[in-house]
Amino acid sequence: MPKKFHPIAKITQISGLRGEVRLKPLSRYFDEFVETRALSIGYEMDMCRDIKLTESIGKGKRKRFKFEGVLSRDDAEALIGQTVYAEHKDGDNADLISKDLIGYTIVTESGHIVGKLSEILWLPANDVYVIMDGKDEKLIPVIEEIIKGIDHHLGIIIISPMEGLI
Repeated sequence: MPKKFHPIAKITQISGLRGEVRLKPLSRYFDEFVETRALSIGYEMDMCRDIKLTESIGKGKRKRFKFEGVLSRDDAEALIGQTVYAEHKDGDNADLISKDLIGYTIVTESGHIVGKLSEILWLPANDVYVIMDGKDEKLIPVIEEIIKGIDHHLGIIIISPMEGLI
């Protein structure tokens, strides 16, 4: 079975002379995944190659990353604009915020259709689904008490809404 990957960062700029780059996180799970998972890099997921993180330097927003085989400023410059993907594992919380879910139908456990997922917001406390139902917009927090399951074959997300949520 082929490995699955989630986009976790975009390479935005070079930093220094030894091939370090800066990354813009695309997922709240960036810090956890970048240092613990197998990584791939490329402009598109279907045209990427494996890459290994060898060093992370600094803290916070000024953090720099060094990848195996990227030894010079020129090597690093060739990576700008590419996306870093982290290996997917079954049951990852990142599954719940994948951009592949956009367009899925949101359904309650009782079978009531709530609407279509139009956007996923990455907020400090937790992620939020933006659900469109005609002209109405609903916000549903992405937490395990509410999100009960995803059926990729049917394109639905099953929720158990709290009273007053929808």
